[in-house]
Amino acid sequence: MGYRPAGCADATLASGADRVCSVAMSETNAASRAAEPTVTENDAIRARVRAQYRDVADGVAKAPTSSCCASGPTASLALGYTQADLDAVPQGANMGLGCGNPTALAALRPGEVVLDLGSGGGFDSFLAARQVGEEGRVIGVDMTPAMVSKARNNAATLGLAHVDFRLGEIEHLPVPDAHVDVILSNCVINLSPDKAQVFREAFRVLAPGGRLAISDIVALRAMPDALRKDAEALVGCIAGAITVAELETRLEEAGFASVAIDVDASSREFIKDWIPGSGAEDYVASARITATKAGARRVAAASEDSVAPGGATTGCC
Repeated sequence: MGYRPAGCADATLASGADRVCSVAMSETNAASRAAEPTVTENDAIRARVRAQYRDVADGVAKAPTSSCCASGPTASLALGYTQADLDAVPQGANMGLGCGNPTALAALRPGEVVLDLGSGGGFDSFLAARQVGEEGRVIGVDMTPAMVSKARNNAATLGLAHVDFRLGEIEHLPVPDAHVDVILSNCVINLSPDKAQVFREAFRVLAPGGRLAISDIVALRAMPDALRKDAEALVGCIAGAITVAELETRLEEAGFASVAIDVDASSREFIKDWIPGSGAEDYVASARITATKAGARRVAAASEDSVAPGGATTGCC
């Protein structure tokens, strides 16, 4: 969680990016105040990402050139989705923000509880809901209020009572311990400034025997400083990518086993259109990422769950 000075009211959920805090401090505490800013660098990154995807949700920014993994809605067919998948969701649910198809990796079973990290307009959540059936449950978490509202409206259009969208950061999930069977994510974790914390949280909320099925961007080699520090590359799923070796290490340190990372070399064909002329396709690629949490798999049976104490905190991606 981002730094919060003593006496600062946490009135805007948990992220801190938009928090306004006034702390009376004496002159003798000035040095301490300068050393401990009220908004951390991580919070600033989240604020930038949140603002970008708020604009995408509101239709102010166009997904195909300025957003995370923006392949465009019609390009989803090239990522492994079928026309039936696209036809099964309301208009606007598929916002073209992915870099793969995590639902195809997950091998979902009826009755399972699924968590979608960075659920956006709800596209992957709705596809997962079809696979787990009404006896299952899907929870989508996103840090952008406009995205959560959009997804909830889409769920209402579909009449899905077993899909629940929550405002929350993927680093601080509003989900109880050992609660879900499968975690999905599509081109979101690269946006997090604290990926190790994302995987610790994922491990916490997974039940024993649970599994990860993630599509995301990985770094193939060191990026030029100009690209790594570019604001558009940051919110565009490029600058925040880490190498396969780093990703594997962070997953294993969080406790995951059977880690597998399959890099899709052909992804350069759509990545080159994200920031045309940047050469990003020479430095990053899409990958299919799977891992498991040790233990016996529980019998799939979703029940009405409650938000973890404190309610939905803030959101990521």
